[in-house]
Amino acid sequence: IVELLLDKGADINGQGVFYDNALIAAISKGAKDIVELLLDKGADVNAQGGGYGNALQAASYIGSKDIVELLLDKGADVNAQGGVYGNALQAAASEGAKDIVELLLDKGADVNAQGGRYVNALKAARNWWIAAKDREGVIQVLITHGAKE
Repeated sequence: IVELLLDKGADINGQGVFYDNALIAAISKGAKDIVELLLDKGADVNAQGGGYGNALQAASYIGSKDIVELLLDKGADVNAQGGVYGNALQAAASEGAKDIVELLLDKGADVNAQGGRYVNALKAARNWWIAAKDREGVIQVLITHGAKE
């Protein structure tokens, strides 16, 4: 259906209300095949807007390492600011996604970037609700990479 809509002239980067654009909507549903299709058809990997801020932040928040890698391979800005979480590193840290935190840092994410709901990644990782996930592992990775409060 997505391909049909695009073939009929749908604006691939059109703004919406809830997810802001089709790419973020597909990411939020974990639909990697649709994410790939949208990127192949020209979706703006760095488009800003919506609650997530951008596609990389959305993928980092939902914990989809495969989609995060795909977005980075397609040129997503690892340090783009905006949205509720401030940046992708803070989004991943807030969810205890150690593998994504490590990936983003390896790709050059600024461990001490400021902004968003949590101010920085270390504070995001210290939230009480991620205790069941790899909270301590995320905190250690961030500190090893020079995170400061």
